[in-house]
Amino acid sequence: MSAPRPTVVAVAALVLLAGCSGLVPGPDSTPEPTAEPTATPAQTATPTPSSTDASYTQTPHTGCQPGAIEADGSCEPVTSDGNADIFAAENLSAITTERTTINGTPGYLARPADNGTYPAVVMIHEWWGLNENIEHMAEVLAGQGYVVFAVDLYDGEIARNASRAADLSGQVRENPDVAVADMSRAVDGLRDMPSTTDKVASLGWCFGGGQSLQLSLSDADLNATVIYYGTLETDESTLRSIDGPVLGVFGSEDEVVGIENVREFDRTLDDLGVEHDVYVYEGASHAFANPSGESFRPNATRDAWTETLRFLDETMRDGAEAG
Repeated sequence: MSAPRPTVVAVAALVLLAGCSGLVPGPDSTPEPTAEPTATPAQTATPTPSSTDASYTQTPHTGCQPGAIEADGSCEPVTSDGNADIFAAENLSAITTERTTINGTPGYLARPADNGTYPAVVMIHEWWGLNENIEHMAEVLAGQGYVVFAVDLYDGEIARNASRAADLSGQVRENPDVAVADMSRAVDGLRDMPSTTDKVASLGWCFGGGQSLQLSLSDADLNATVIYYGTLETDESTLRSIDGPVLGVFGSEDEVVGIENVREFDRTLDDLGVEHDVYVYEGASHAFANPSGESFRPNATRDAWTETLRFLDETMRDGAEAG
């Protein structure tokens, strides 16, 4: 078990919950964050096998950001350039990309061009679908030395407005086992590729964050789970099946994934002994890593991506990869 939780959360701070121990200054409350997280993750628990059936409970919501909502309540997605602009990175590895199908699951594959073996990531899109923004994110992560497969859970369709996005994401929620099966096949297919190691993680934002959790709770064998403000499970018996280590990224003002829900998720993982880091960015709302509206927090987004790369590097690399 990890160290006891502090009883006071500092105002205007980035709260690191890993057994709720440790506080570091928030990137949006100070111009240049300098402190590093100091929490020690709990020991990893042994997951209990469960059915492949998903247990999806994400609450439907508009998906619009405050600054992007029109008078009629609609909004338009960012389909190019988008949140990938904040991840400007230098010295990325050369990559190759293609639209393809892996083990029956369609998606967008981005991988290092150099020969070698690399850890893999199943990336899961927001409720808009597999648009250029998500493809760009797959490319950015691939440039860090990962084989990234951004799955397409909408059979090639990209939502152009909130109404259609709600329809498409609703179809997935109504048939959650189908999406879990598609993602699970992608996990198996990635692990069988000659260019990958045996390590596969999941990573998703918003709708995709919830799907990342559902994949982790299924019989799919993941080596790490990354959830950006996706709807959470907090039931202890359900979370026994999660594939740790787990990284969770949330905003303190998120009205879709409430802070109390995040804290309960963190407490339950702590009680189960699952290794995890949960970051809550003070003052950030839902979807703060997407610049389509006023919820966008560039400093928090940069910091969260840095922590994501650190987490993946620590959990997915064992020195066996080449390239």
